[in-house]
Amino acid sequence: MKAKSKTLTPKLIKKLLLVFGVIILLMGVSYIFITGYYANKYNKATIQQVNANVANHVIEEKFSNASPFLKDGTVNKPLFGDLMHDMMAVNRSIEVYLLDDLGEILYSVVLDHSDNSPSTSVALAPIRKFIATKGSIYIEGDDPRNPQEQKIFSAASYNVDGRKGFVYIILAGKDFQSISGNLLESYFIRLGLGATLLTMIFAALIALLSIWFLTKNLRLITNTVTKFREGDLNARIQNPENSDIEIFAHSFNEMADTIVDNIDKITSVDLLRRELVANVSHDLRTPLAILKGYIETLQIKKDSLTESEKEEYLQITHNNIDKLSNLINQLFEYSKLEAEQITPIKEPFSLTELSYDLIAKFKVIAETKEIKLSLDCPKENCLVFADVSLVERALQNLLENAIKYTGQNGIVTLSLKKFDKQIEINISDNGAGIEEKEQPFIFDRYKQIKTKTSKQGYGLGLAIVKKIMDLHETTIIVLSKPMKGSSFIFNLPAYSKV
Repeated sequence: MKAKSKTLTPKLIKKLLLVFGVIILLMGVSYIFITGYYANKYNKATIQQVNANVANHVIEEKFSNASPFLKDGTVNKPLFGDLMHDMMAVNRSIEVYLLDDLGEILYSVVLDHSDNSPSTSVALAPIRKFIATKGSIYIEGDDPRNPQEQKIFSAASYNVDGRKGFVYIILAGKDFQSISGNLLESYFIRLGLGATLLTMIFAALIALLSIWFLTKNLRLITNTVTKFREGDLNARIQNPENSDIEIFAHSFNEMADTIVDNIDKITSVDLLRRELVANVSHDLRTPLAILKGYIETLQIKKDSLTESEKEEYLQITHNNIDKLSNLINQLFEYSKLEAEQITPIKEPFSLTELSYDLIAKFKVIAETKEIKLSLDCPKENCLVFADVSLVERALQNLLENAIKYTGQNGIVTLSLKKFDKQIEINISDNGAGIEEKEQPFIFDRYKQIKTKTSKQGYGLGLAIVKKIMDLHETTIIVLSKPMKGSSFIFNLPAYSKV
């Protein structure tokens, strides 16, 4: 039963949604804090700009009064206090401090005296900067009642009876801070919730659109992979170069092509394996049956057979044992070549000497069939660079086939021709020949070739030759016409001592 296909991995969608959700939440929280921070700063800057000249007005008022706030080097507390209380009646949040030229507090007027240990001095750097810029920029100064905090202020310098100092007015005192904090908290809760909700809605829409867009190609690849997994071996990603994840699209297509190619190869190998088993079984069965028959005959009629008959039966048995041995050796040899367990050991050797040895070896076999076996080679020694044992095996198989399929009084010739960098080897005969349409298949394992008179079983001999040629990176060709013989031709690289 096939598994149900899924358009996209749910885990991926969940992770994307989780990431976008966290981003949206962080955006909302960040928006609240950033908006609150700058809104509060804007509010303070506005108050400071509006009240920048308050301290100057105090000093101007005192200088125009007949009774200054400093008299005989001391603070005129009643007069100074009355004026400050009048101002604080209008704005209860302000705090007024009279400072000397070192920043020490000479006198203060505050509405709430609940603090037990206010500071006795104020840093003058912010005050001098405020006066120098005429209150045109946002500046915070010390809060004597809360030394760890900074507050907006108004300040102006004075010079009375040779005494210098500053009038320092906190514009956002403790009461203002409390009221402002409560109002801002309420305002930003409403603003933050509304803005965050609106931001999350828009961000969620953007997230969904982004996920859909970003995973469009991924969904296409997933669907194609699912089709391939469910058996559609032709499923491929169309136009992979247009995909946002081009490398994955190309990789899948290449992987699918490789898998299909491997499946075809496995199918082909399995078919050939079955054919090989069937053919080998047939070839093994025949000599085994002959062996069994003659051995049983020898056992049953050993007393009634003449010596010549016994000798004949033993010779037939011997011949069939040789046939079995040869077939088994071919199977073993071909299986090693097929499994790529043989690596050619190339070295220079004399192909001329090897050819003479092979002609001498097969001459007796050829003479029994009254076949003329000859060698045609140049006088100059032909040296090649190859694996001598594999080349010898290939030549043996070709000569055996030529003798096997050549009739009496036929001719089999092994010829060598030397070219610039190659030695051409040609094994030719004037035997039965091969139909042209059958020639492309003669190197297949156990391929049955039809001739004018019968079917020829080429067994594994030519298949082994083809594998040996492949190991030497050369090609063997066949030229043949029915009843006119065949020629098997291949080249090996010539070896030069220079």
